[in-house]
Amino acid sequence: MNIEAHLATLEKKHGVLEEELHSALLQPSTRDDYISSLKRRKLQLKDEIAKIKSSFH
Repeated sequence: MNIEAHLATLEKKHGVLEEELHSALLQPSTRDDYISSLKRRKLQLKDEIAKIKSSFH
């Protein structure tokens, strides 16, 4: 997989996590540890995306 495709995949996963997090926050019964897990995974993806983008420039 080339870098552009990998970056696109990571950005798509980040978007999916964003939607999942938004949905979870709207549900009062959602457990805090689940929300924390989503936020952590989303941040990890964001960091990886930023690292890849910075290596391009």
